[in-house]
Amino acid sequence: MRAIVQQVYGSAAMLAAEEVGRPSAGAGEVLVRVRAASVNARDWHVMRGDPKIARWMDRSVFGRRGPANPVQGGDFAGTVEAVGDGVTDLAVGEEVFGEAVSGAFAEYLAVPRALLDRKPANLSFAEAAAVPLAANTALTCLRHVGEDERVLIIGASGGVGTFAVQIARARGAQVTGVCSTRNVEAARSLGAEHVVDYTRDIVTGRYDTVLDLAGTRTLRALLRLVEPTGTLVLSGGGNFDGGSWFGPVGLLARGQLARPFVKPAIRVPTAAQTPEALTELRELIESGMVRPAIDRTYPLAETPAAIEYMETEHARAKIVITVASTD
Repeated sequence: MRAIVQQVYGSAAMLAAEEVGRPSAGAGEVLVRVRAASVNARDWHVMRGDPKIARWMDRSVFGRRGPANPVQGGDFAGTVEAVGDGVTDLAVGEEVFGEAVSGAFAEYLAVPRALLDRKPANLSFAEAAAVPLAANTALTCLRHVGEDERVLIIGASGGVGTFAVQIARARGAQVTGVCSTRNVEAARSLGAEHVVDYTRDIVTGRYDTVLDLAGTRTLRALLRLVEPTGTLVLSGGGNFDGGSWFGPVGLLARGQLARPFVKPAIRVPTAAQTPEALTELRELIESGMVRPAIDRTYPLAETPAAIEYMETEHARAKIVITVASTD
């Protein structure tokens, strides 16, 4: 099968389209014919081996000199090609979507049954592939948000941010988004009632929840935006230089250390992909309350260009890789 392969850390030039062995479905697994995948910030982090501390912290993803799995990619959508022993609730040909640890930038992917669900009926394969990691991160970050709460989303036009705006609105919150000039109208169209163009204006006031997805502000500056009874949520963002030791981990660690000493609650959530989360996202999407926003689409062979675009251009919304025909 065709796949995008990387043996050593580096730039997108380290990625190459190659023929590799096709996986098979083991016990409890599903073999998926991948129709589309999507690019996340996680993918360029793995490509670069950045932050460097991750090479010692998560050996399931990061090796010392290159990715643990030469075939990268997490988010996918496709059709069931085969099922392994113990999988009784899916049939060959069913349309599914989900998030694997790696291996989605390829024509076929073997993934544990728990990491996928039936594809939302109202989405194409390309749209469904844009959902899992980003939407689940947004959902996890905003679970505590209630009706009429004032929510500030810093990084409202990125992959996670576009879902966060919609999910906060679905929960009845009053949403203010922060993004650059070119993305102001897109943030409004997703449901942000107020949008701050950070290239022209300064964010003022206090909010019940501040979700920081950019990682460009200091912890002290972020805390000034939160009501004393509110919540600051830190999730990703930060260094794009590909050569840092700590990257966004530094801000997240400072947030964890400050938690006992400040009045606003600080959350640094970890989004675990579960069948329940995928089902909840599918239901939100099928209800019409949430829909993925896609910036660009690339064919599988141009995956290096797609990751380079995310890394250097700070893409708005999601970038999708079409692996097979998505008709």
